[in-house]
Amino acid sequence: MTTYPFAFNPGESFMKQAGDWIADVFYEILPEAGFEIRDEQIYMAFQLERAYSEKQTIFAEAGVGTGKTLVYLLYAISYARYTRKPAVIACADESLIEQLVKPEGDIAKLARYLDLTIDARLSKSPTQYICLNKLDEAKSGFEDAESYQMIYQDLPDFVHFPDTMQAFHPYGNRKEFPHLSDEQWGRIGWDVFQDCLVCHQRHRCGQTLSRDHYRKSTDLIICSHDFYMEHVWTYEARKREGQLPLLPEHSSVVFDEGHLLETAAQNALTYKLKHNLFESLVVRLLEGEVRESLAVAVEEAIMQSELLFDMIDRNSRQVPASDRREILLTDTLMQEVKRFRDRIAVIEEELVFESGMFSLDDYQLKIVEEHLEMIQIALALFEQPNQLITWVTKDEDGITLIIMPKTVKEILSERVFAKKMPVIFSSATLSVDGSFDYMANSLGIHEFLSFSVPSPYDYEDQMRSQLILDDPAADKMDQIRRLLEQSEGRALILFPSQEELLAFRHRQTQTPGLLGYRFLYEGSAEISHVIADFQRDEQSVLCAVTLWEGLDIPGPSLSHVIIWSLPFPPNDPVFTARIKDAADPMEEVDMPYMLLRLRQGIGRLIRSRDDRGIVTIFGKELHQASIRSRIEVLLPQPLEGIQV
Repeated sequence: MTTYPFAFNPGESFMKQAGDWIADVFYEILPEAGFEIRDEQIYMAFQLERAYSEKQTIFAEAGVGTGKTLVYLLYAISYARYTRKPAVIACADESLIEQLVKPEGDIAKLARYLDLTIDARLSKSPTQYICLNKLDEAKSGFEDAESYQMIYQDLPDFVHFPDTMQAFHPYGNRKEFPHLSDEQWGRIGWDVFQDCLVCHQRHRCGQTLSRDHYRKSTDLIICSHDFYMEHVWTYEARKREGQLPLLPEHSSVVFDEGHLLETAAQNALTYKLKHNLFESLVVRLLEGEVRESLAVAVEEAIMQSELLFDMIDRNSRQVPASDRREILLTDTLMQEVKRFRDRIAVIEEELVFESGMFSLDDYQLKIVEEHLEMIQIALALFEQPNQLITWVTKDEDGITLIIMPKTVKEILSERVFAKKMPVIFSSATLSVDGSFDYMANSLGIHEFLSFSVPSPYDYEDQMRSQLILDDPAADKMDQIRRLLEQSEGRALILFPSQEELLAFRHRQTQTPGLLGYRFLYEGSAEISHVIADFQRDEQSVLCAVTLWEGLDIPGPSLSHVIIWSLPFPPNDPVFTARIKDAADPMEEVDMPYMLLRLRQGIGRLIRSRDDRGIVTIFGKELHQASIRSRIEVLLPQPLEGIQV
């Protein structure tokens, strides 16, 4: 029987009883354990009670230090036990997941002080697990082969000897290998080009075993935004293939740092296509005794694929300061895309006849059909160029064609927000100039509840700030040196792009005045390991691209946040397309994105009432009064040391 943390009366509203208990938690139980009572938490609790009672979507904007995580966890757990279906907590990235589940995190606090046994399990993204096939290649083909060989030897016995698989457990999580850089992990971690459905090692795969584990959770399943959207996008396809969806049926979903969900949705709807992988897919159809017409159709499709990818290569050009290539959508290229689709359609027609003859393995046939359907859906976007975002990347294996729809709001509206289920967006930054319309419109949300509560911290007293005009004539590295002297290290430097971080890293090693500081770089090791190292080494400097949100380091280790440059949208196809379609790109795209991102970055500094520190913001656009004035509104006091 379900165990509630309060005496449940079935004759009364469950959510009303849950709300009363949660009020007692904040008014009595947690204060008795030494927690500070926060009016913002009580207000948020009443708002969430309504969202859960009415099964509505709510934008819960609560400033840093309001304790919003404790509130949504209490409702999610209570409602999960009432419905007997787990709640999903979807975080923006893996580092935020680690913040939530760490030994001193909020889940552990609730379990300890409320005497609750909370069943919280991680459903990490596939990219966070070792791919056994890639590991086999890496341990014999790279300069770090010896390290990869040691990883292979340390895997559980049942991986090496299938006959020992009488007892097994999840393994191969990225966090188990903190010493590997992102580049080293990329050689052995799962990627989108791995076809797990036909992998001969799938039953020994750590990713597969972890999936069986987290599906049995009774309270909470914690995943990333990317993983949740992958679940939404593949839900129907997996059911057609006779597989379980990535996530089980759940009672509610919380999108922590929910302002980042749209990006995750677009990533999940992205399709990547390579010629050699298409060829390896369709030649599977020739392994049995098939009709000649099918064999001819397969051969013609392969030839057309080769022709198409060759033309795409010739009709693409490198985008400056990017690893992508822009495709020139000429009439000739569009005709070749149509011919490729026609060749695939012929294969699909032939498979209808072939399936009735039972000459092909039914499981293999389903897999190929599903892949061909996905390719057709992706290529169909070429018929509506105004709805298409596409580009090319190139490496030693050839070119990869990347395709995504320009907007995802229709799909989200239908598959997520149309369900009668509580959906909670939680973040300190969900509104722009006091309105939630920017978020709601981009996600296809038509009806929603919302509220906003400020942070309880005294920013006027706790934070100093300064704006510095990014002048090409100035020595920026010397400016950084002087800024780090102010705080004796203890700094987080946030970069808007990986390219800017790498350029800084190169210059930092050649700047004598910076050699006295220990710099830690995102990507040099597993992210939670890097963060823990930064927190331990009080005078170190952390340089990051993805830690604008979620990083929670109270105390002196983070006493200075330096914004390397204003975080306007990156030079990528998604934002390029949005800017082209906007009537006023600056007001509709650039400024809302930059201001949300900047608010998040500033929020990394003050994480407790005892914190003190400095925020320094560089920007070449700061000479524009219209931009500078909107940034000044985000800062708590008249700026000190302004250099504009």
